Amino acid sequence: MKKIESVQEFVEKLDAAKKVNPKDLSSDQDLTIGIMNLISIEEHLMFSGAKTGKHEFYDMINDIREMRKNAMLKIIPSYEGEVWCISKHLLAAAMRVFEVGTKALAAGDRDTAYSLFDQSYELYCMFWGLNMGMLTGDKKDTKKEKPSKKVTETQPTATTTPAPKSGGIGKLKSWVKNAVNCCIE
Repeated sequence: MKKIESVQEFVEKLDAAKKVNPKDLSSDQDLTIGIMNLISIEEHLMFSGAKTGKHEFYDMINDIREMRKNAMLKIIPSYEGEVWCISKHLLAAAMRVFEVGTKALAAGDRDTAYSLFDQSYELYCMFWGLNMGMLTGDKKDTKKEKPSKKVTETQPTATTTPAPKSGGIGKLKSWVKNAVNCCIE
């Protein structure tokens, strides 16, 4: 795994990634939002089952989980290490931090809301950086590959811990802003 050794090399990788068809990433961006919601549905089914005592809620978890896994395979067809689980948790955390931000905004706490929205977006950018090889130095080919491993995982857990701040996050945010454009039809 070759790590990026200079700012110039990083910029070259960003420029090369921008040449990717933005429409493909646009569809993947929409899919990531769907995945975030499927993760949330899994969590809500568990809590609904626990709160109501109705096992029917628990019984739906596997169906939703399979939908989420199949959707994730479209974005993460092959991976090494724990990239699959890291990706799932980055999306889950991004969604939860965003939801806490919307609650803060509704309560009139704009500063907290804006900070949480920024943290949520940083987590989302980390997801893209990880899956496009920008964090590991392994730029991904945009062609989808067959899955290399059977997916096994545990119930997702969300966190509201702030994402680490660094110059790399700023570069990832810039890359996502330019390469992952949901408005291109």
